[in-house]
Amino acid sequence: MFCPRLASASPKLGRCRAPCLHISNLTVHASRPRHLSTAVEVAVVANASEAADRMMHGFGGKTLTRKQTLDGNQLQKLSLTLGRTHLRHGLDVSTNIPPLGTPLPPGYHLVYFTPSELESALGPDGTERTFNAPAPFTRRMWAGGRMRWHHDATLRVGEMVEEHTKLVGVTAKKSRDGSDMVIVDVEKEFWGERGLSIADQRSWVFRKEAVAPVEASPELLSTSFSRSEVRDVKSGTGKGFPERHLRWSPVALFRFSALTFNGHMIHYNETRTRNFEGHPGLVVHGPLNLINMMDYWRDFHGKENLHAKEVAYRAMSPIYAGEPYKITSSVVDRSEDGGHEPPRVKLLVENGGVVSMRAEVVAHTEHH
Repeated sequence: MFCPRLASASPKLGRCRAPCLHISNLTVHASRPRHLSTAVEVAVVANASEAADRMMHGFGGKTLTRKQTLDGNQLQKLSLTLGRTHLRHGLDVSTNIPPLGTPLPPGYHLVYFTPSELESALGPDGTERTFNAPAPFTRRMWAGGRMRWHHDATLRVGEMVEEHTKLVGVTAKKSRDGSDMVIVDVEKEFWGERGLSIADQRSWVFRKEAVAPVEASPELLSTSFSRSEVRDVKSGTGKGFPERHLRWSPVALFRFSALTFNGHMIHYNETRTRNFEGHPGLVVHGPLNLINMMDYWRDFHGKENLHAKEVAYRAMSPIYAGEPYKITSSVVDRSEDGGHEPPRVKLLVENGGVVSMRAEVVAHTEHH
């Protein structure tokens, strides 16, 4: 296995014969557990500020490193889950996996480097707890983030890749109703054979567990078992770019959870989701919607020599299984710079007039 950063310091350190986890300057080699471990003890904190201090004390300044070969099967299964039989124009993946060397579309790296913990080490909601806030801040939601791509080092199928993860910030905040919450910011770097490929900053919000169940509306329950749908229609005004209308079934959410090895129960356990998390139905994954937004950008704004360079996004309200919603876009006015820079595109995910997610994509023009 190849470690780009270690190799830059010493060629002899560039290869590792066993699966391993690097933490800062310490390397811990993985070994097969002899038995399932007992449940991890949960330490309860008094407030959000104490939770933030504890997390920074435990992880501040440390880097966790993992290695993985990007396989084509994972990429194919994601494309089919999204309802896309073609990974890109001319590349049909309906029956065969993409060949070695196939570049990953923007955002598709999210189905690699999945959690690897035993079930006994997961949180009570099924989440991997490495960067989870301590109890009682157990309700986790994807809040937003930023991704930057280096197109001279695009990740490809068959490539050995190294992921570096570090905690970059923990903030105690008050929600609109005055309750405590914890914002956790994590940064991931993905290093391939040609150097740094992706810088991926993610934010999660952690709230205290809901104490009262919330009843789901009959309309939501009746639509949650409909099939997934992805279709493009003309914009409501008849001008501009098409709208993409989407709806995800519980089956699609289950398949995406399986691809990402994500045990978070809000995506498949409706009883817990309603009674403990306070949601009226199964929650559509934030990463799934981010990938949908980047696919929309590729389809309507990307060109052969125009690639996504950066996306900044924010999740604002959840979408539930069976709910119809749409993705729309608009090009940011660049007249002030003479139109010489690649266009910026604003993307909106809207559900019944409510903005559920927003993003802005900056493009990069490739010159041959």
